[in-house]
Amino acid sequence: MSFVKFIRDLWADEKQRVASISILSNTTLVLLKLAAGIITSSVSIISEAIHSSLDLVAAIIAFIAVRISSHPPDSKHRYGHGKFENVSGTIEALLIFIAAIWIMVEAYDKIIHGAHVETIGMGIAVMAFASLVNWLISSLLMKTAKKTDSIALEADAMHLRTDVYTSLGVMLGLLLLSITDIQILDPIIAIAVALLILKAAYELTVKALVPLLDVALPQEEENAIMEAINMVIPEGVVNFHQLRTRKAGSERYVDMHLVVPRDLTIAEVHELCDQIENEIEERLLHVHVLVHAEPCEDDDCEQCHQKECNIKSEPAES
Repeated sequence: MSFVKFIRDLWADEKQRVASISILSNTTLVLLKLAAGIITSSVSIISEAIHSSLDLVAAIIAFIAVRISSHPPDSKHRYGHGKFENVSGTIEALLIFIAAIWIMVEAYDKIIHGAHVETIGMGIAVMAFASLVNWLISSLLMKTAKKTDSIALEADAMHLRTDVYTSLGVMLGLLLLSITDIQILDPIIAIAVALLILKAAYELTVKALVPLLDVALPQEEENAIMEAINMVIPEGVVNFHQLRTRKAGSERYVDMHLVVPRDLTIAEVHELCDQIENEIEERLLHVHVLVHAEPCEDDDCEQCHQKECNIKSEPAES
C-alpha cells in the first residue's frame, strides 16, 4: 500500500481520522509539558507529562484498534474484528493504572526529600493551554465515539477528559503555590491527580472488559429487542424464547428461537424473520440478528394470534 493511499483511506474513515488527530495533539502536549516540568522542577507538571505520554500510547493503541476493527470478517474472524477495540480499551486502562502508581511514587519522593518549584508562571500557562487542547480533542473523540459506538475512541476520550481535570488541578495548585509558597502543595496535588486517574482507569476497565466476557446487552437494549419482536407477533409469530445477546466492539449480536404456526410456508417464515430483523435494526445500531424458527406445538395454541389455523384441534362435538 502506497503512503498516499494510506493517507487517503485514513482520512476517509471517520474513526481513524479522529484517532490520528488525537495522536498529533498528544505528541505536542507531551513535549510541551515535559519541557515545562523540567524547567520549573514541578513534580505535578512532570506527572501530567507522564499522564499525557501514556495518553499518547493509548491514542496509538486506539488508532490501531479502530483500524483493525474496520476490517470485514475473514476466514479466521467470522464475527469480524470488533473485539480488538475492547482489547485496546483494556490495555489503555492498564496503562492508566501504571501512570497513577508512577505519579504517586514520584510525589512521595518529593515529599520525603523536598522540592522547589520555579518559573511558576510558565507552568500555569502550559497547563491552561493543555486543558484547552485536551477539552477540544476529547469532545471530538467522544462525539465520534457515540456516533460510531466505538469503545476504543471512548477510552481515548476518557483519557483526555481526565487530563483536562488533572491539568486544571495542577494549574490551581501552582496558583496556590505562587501565593503561599508552600512547596509541599505540588506533590500533594500530584497525588490527588493520581487518585483521579485511578478512578478513570477502574471505570474504563469495567466498560472495556465486560464485552470480552460476552455479557448480555444492557437491559434497555434488550427491552428494545423484545419490543421489536412484539411488533411482529400479531403478524403471525406465536412466541419466542432463548433470546441471547452480546457485543463485540461496536457490533451487537442477537439470536433467538422463534415459534411460528406449523402450517406456514418457508417463504412466509422467512418474511417474518426479515420483519423482526428490520424492526430490531431500526432500534439498535450495528446489530446482527440470527433467528432460528421452529414449528408450534399443541400447547402453544393459547398464545397464538392466528385467527385461522388448520393445525388447531377441532372442538369436540357434543
